[in-house]
Amino acid sequence: MTKLLEPLRHPGFIDLRNRTVMSAMSRSSADENHCPTDAMLAYYARRAQGGAGLILTEGTLIDKSGDGWNNAPYIATEAHAKAWRPVVDAVHQAGGAIACQLWHMGRISHSDYTGNAPVSSTNVAAAGVNRQNNKDYGTPRALAADELPQVTGLFVDAAKRALDAGFDAVELHAGHGYLIDQFLDAKVNDRTDAYGGSVENRCRFLLELVETLTKAVPGSHVIARISPSRAMGGIYEWDELDAMIAYLVPALQQLGMGALDVSCANSNYFETSGRMVRKIRPHWSGVIMAGASLTPEEAESELDSGMIDLVTWGRAFIANPDLAEKLRDGTPLAAFEEAMRGTLV
Repeated sequence: MTKLLEPLRHPGFIDLRNRTVMSAMSRSSADENHCPTDAMLAYYARRAQGGAGLILTEGTLIDKSGDGWNNAPYIATEAHAKAWRPVVDAVHQAGGAIACQLWHMGRISHSDYTGNAPVSSTNVAAAGVNRQNNKDYGTPRALAADELPQVTGLFVDAAKRALDAGFDAVELHAGHGYLIDQFLDAKVNDRTDAYGGSVENRCRFLLELVETLTKAVPGSHVIARISPSRAMGGIYEWDELDAMIAYLVPALQQLGMGALDVSCANSNYFETSGRMVRKIRPHWSGVIMAGASLTPEEAESELDSGMIDLVTWGRAFIANPDLAEKLRDGTPLAAFEEAMRGTLV
């Protein structure tokens, strides 16, 4: 493995010791106050000690109004940020970098966690049940246009707390059907105001959020996770896909954001994210991270092609805390098993 283990030095993003990225994966291990635990500290530190270039935290909620997950960590208050500091320090002591994934679940949250009706781009409930409590998703309340600056403020405040706590970067979770994606996705967004309808209107919330955020924190420390194509009962993609990418990606570039995390939600890379990065790269000169299902050899090839700059792995990092060291040594990777989801090791 050559390219995978080279440092990343990009003028628009943070420096990294290599190109391996541990993807964000929610593990339901925070305490009753939604703060990181000793087990979480050891879990993240172990991946940094094993050579990970960048660690993306599990989804970390910016506010109770976005909660729909058992024992999810928050970064909604200074107390939460202070509790994250030992985790960040442990990763840094091991030579790694760590970004806090900022999360609001929108209509995928649940009143059992929020205490109120979910909020979204729409007032139409999501299909199915919340797997965290096995209850139907509730009917959301569509956010009024004049409420959106308040939501933006929650993201900005959380980002500032995270960077003040020592995180190297923050990642906006704008994919997988969560709040920001509920504005981007025409299958969900049924608004008739300035935040719905056209491609430009559906992108407006994310672009206004990034514009405000990059005025408050350095854009080089901001990542956005998007999932234009992913697995969801088959391949699920944004409507007007090419037009969305051609409008959204250059606009994010102009706002000075550092990196895009093109996520495929545990689906075949070449059917989803791999296709997307080939659409995105002509519009984006910043850092692109993607991967998930790639073999090390496939990852090397994608890096060599210039389509991506960093390779994300999720389940492989659960099964191999020392993934980067194994790549360096040529040691076979352990296979992921479902039972591994149940504990932090």
